[in-house]
Amino acid sequence: MTRHIPTSEVLRGLLDEAPADCVTLGWLLEKLHKRSFGIVLLLLALIGLAPGTSPAVGLLLTIPALQMILARESPVFPRMIASRRFSTRRLVRLVDRAVPVLRRMETVIHPRWKTPFDATTRVVGLVVLALTSVFFVPIPLSNIVPAVTIMLIALAYLEEDGVLLALSLAAAAAVLFVATFTIWQSVEAVRFMAS
Repeated sequence: MTRHIPTSEVLRGLLDEAPADCVTLGWLLEKLHKRSFGIVLLLLALIGLAPGTSPAVGLLLTIPALQMILARESPVFPRMIASRRFSTRRLVRLVDRAVPVLRRMETVIHPRWKTPFDATTRVVGLVVLALTSVFFVPIPLSNIVPAVTIMLIALAYLEEDGVLLALSLAAAAAVLFVATFTIWQSVEAVRFMAS
């Protein structure tokens, strides 16, 4: 049985292999292997916390979510996105900020209640796909709760933490229930006022 390598170590190892001048998203996904889905979900959810990003992030999240449902090994983005270059210096700054936070989280989030990888991948993809619908709800700040929920799911997936994954999936079900109820109430209110 292979030892689980924490995500913070994986990201730190990326810097050792990074070309000196610039990297592409395709290179990152190739180097992250099975961790690439979790990292992509985590990064997109972080971006999704920013105001005004909801529709774009919602659309981008559907790409890895659908590929997870299909049990692909790693996400595949259109060539135009995958070949886009950004400086290695920017990657170093991002990793330098992320690693200390991840190390603190990894004291609490660690492998527990191990589940079959393929089954977990499909379930996570399905739940993330459902949560992306909330990004399109035209209510101010409605993107924050699903984005945080996706971040928790991504962290649980990355660290193979079945306990956190179960809690995150329960939170996702609650978010989807509240969003559905809110939309239904809004539609009913509009119908009532129109009659």
